[in-house]
Amino acid sequence: MNNREEQADQTGSYTSNQVPNPCPICLAPLVKESYLDACFRRFLCVCVYKFCYNCIVQWSRVVASKSSGQSASIKCPLCKTDNFSIIAGFDGTCFQRHYVDQDFGNRFTFSKAHKYRLQCYYSERGILNDIFDVSRFWKSRKYRQSNMWLQSWLKRELQALMQEEDVDIVVHHIHGVIESFWTRIEHTRVVLKKPAEAYWQDNFRIAITEAAKPFLLARTDRFVNELELFLASGLNIEAYDAVYMQRLGWNTSGSITTNPVQQVVPFLHVFDVGSDQDE
Repeated sequence: MNNREEQADQTGSYTSNQVPNPCPICLAPLVKESYLDACFRRFLCVCVYKFCYNCIVQWSRVVASKSSGQSASIKCPLCKTDNFSIIAGFDGTCFQRHYVDQDFGNRFTFSKAHKYRLQCYYSERGILNDIFDVSRFWKSRKYRQSNMWLQSWLKRELQALMQEEDVDIVVHHIHGVIESFWTRIEHTRVVLKKPAEAYWQDNFRIAITEAAKPFLLARTDRFVNELELFLASGLNIEAYDAVYMQRLGWNTSGSITTNPVQQVVPFLHVFDVGSDQDE
């Protein structure tokens, strides 16, 4: 018999006075604390409704069974606001999200790689600037060499930042803006008032910011910085992650090590040896 069953057996039932902040559905201690998304957005406010995961899932199924057709939203049993998903497993940086019109067996769980990338956005800005030279990337026109890992990197990055599984449309949009920008550089001949690399870098940042901001909001500027670092690195995703985690003093699981590596030498560079001689 578990603790919940023992307590129920001794008292006959739960009441809201017996348990501080109980689940509003079962009136028992919260098990796998979960939220409806509208309440989750008010997480920092005083009044936030929390539920046991199994309770809110079962409740949503009961509500759905009484509906004449499949609905994309459910109303909170307490505040009656419309909600489109259930949030669970929130640990301060990431969580699981299940949309109410999806099969509960197919909910998306963020991997260690997603969690590691999200944690990177809370690290000190510019921590890899001495390893990956972004200005050299622009000056040497390294962007002319195709990056076969870019779309995969974008997908993982956007999944971590947006806390969504299906980000394909956003990936397609941002990747299209990037490819369009490279083409624009190659076909534009203008008299510039500043060095070409500075002009194009500024315009690249503006273009990516405009493309990403509707989806990433306050994290857009850091995303653009991270994008430039990845492009300047010339590494595949695994190698890039290894360099990043070593510099942060993390092991491969993303936890802090006792002896952070102070200097890291990039490897698996894909740029041509003589490419710095390009115009």
